[in-house]
Amino acid sequence: MSIEFLICLGTLFFLAGIGTPIAYAILVGSIAYLYAAGQGIGIAGKVLMDGLYQSFILLAVPLFIVAANIMNAGTISDRLLSFCVALVGRFRGGLGHVNVVASLIFSGMSGSAVADAAGIGKIIIEMMTKSGHYTRGYAAAITASSATIGPIIPPSIPMVLYALVSNTSIGYLFLGGIIPGLLMGAVLMAMNTYLSHRRGFALEAPVPLSELPRRTANAFPALLMPAILLYGIYGGVTTPTEAAAVAAFYALILAALFYRALSFRALYGILVESARSSAAVGLVIGGALILNYVVASENIPSMLAQRLVGLDVNPILFLLSVNLLLLLLGCVLDATTIILVIIPLFLPTCRELGIDLVHFGVVAVVNCMIGLITPPYGILLFVLNAVTRIPLSEIIREIWSFLIALLVALLALVLFPNLVLWLPRVFGYAG
Repeated sequence: MSIEFLICLGTLFFLAGIGTPIAYAILVGSIAYLYAAGQGIGIAGKVLMDGLYQSFILLAVPLFIVAANIMNAGTISDRLLSFCVALVGRFRGGLGHVNVVASLIFSGMSGSAVADAAGIGKIIIEMMTKSGHYTRGYAAAITASSATIGPIIPPSIPMVLYALVSNTSIGYLFLGGIIPGLLMGAVLMAMNTYLSHRRGFALEAPVPLSELPRRTANAFPALLMPAILLYGIYGGVTTPTEAAAVAAFYALILAALFYRALSFRALYGILVESARSSAAVGLVIGGALILNYVVASENIPSMLAQRLVGLDVNPILFLLSVNLLLLLLGCVLDATTIILVIIPLFLPTCRELGIDLVHFGVVAVVNCMIGLITPPYGILLFVLNAVTRIPLSEIIREIWSFLIALLVALLALVLFPNLVLWLPRVFGYAG
């Protein structure tokens, strides 16, 4: 490791340690490397602009963010929740099941865990606490856990970012996320069932089955969005980026014209908030592009791959080790940083060991989403604390059971690659 790279890492960790936003820490650390190595600072600008202009796929990120924010507006979330209550609210722990099913449905519209937690999640927490059957901490914990499904079932902003660094097909990544997302929902519902019986949660008043057709009809236009998105991509009608534009446009038409739940003032607020969120992600992407140039200049990925192949590492053991590392990093780093900065280091080794990059990508994204609820950093815990004012200590006390359930699902995905690869192969994936 060169002196210049040590300067880069030292600057990065020092700035991050004193509370500097990670995007700025990465940018300053990378520029410090270029300066110490005697390379022109203009290289940073060139790498940044080349990375952005050559990545048409990045347009999908702000478009999915806009679509998610629009779907959170007005009565769309209320209609989806009403449908979920009628569907699964009659079972013990019913509102917990509603929470998970709502996240499964909403994940097909947003692609963002934070949007899921702060939008539909806030509403369901109020429903759970007002019922008197659930503690505040339990309601927030299951909401945070179910929100991790958002970026697994397509569309998925983290998978778009992984496709950027790995040159993997977004379409096959999206397909690979469907079964893992359903598996995550199943283990969370199983844990909710277990805890509901153990703690004796009261049954909710069941919604008459005669109400189900009406509530389904009310929610049906919103439920169509994932189908339109997936048909556009896998039917060859649109590219993933164009599908993101279609999703944003459909959400706008649905909220403004069909449900009449979106005013011009609300739309302006949504666009401003979406621009802020996109800019925050864009800063991290920009810093990661420059840092990845620095890492490539040091030849670190190739050296790591050669060292591990020389040791004749078993692919499963490698995957388990990488996932353990990612889980530890998820305690202190956000998912975007891990995907853009850390994961590219392991891609050459995956190729050398014959590990499928779609399988690795989906598993890595699931891992990063689990990091969103892992104390002490767990950004979803802070988001729910901010929007609901439920004390962080109460949420953390209840999160561990659901965290264990998700780790079981992650282990299954690592050990059984067909859980990820079966659906992509059905649609022609050769991996």
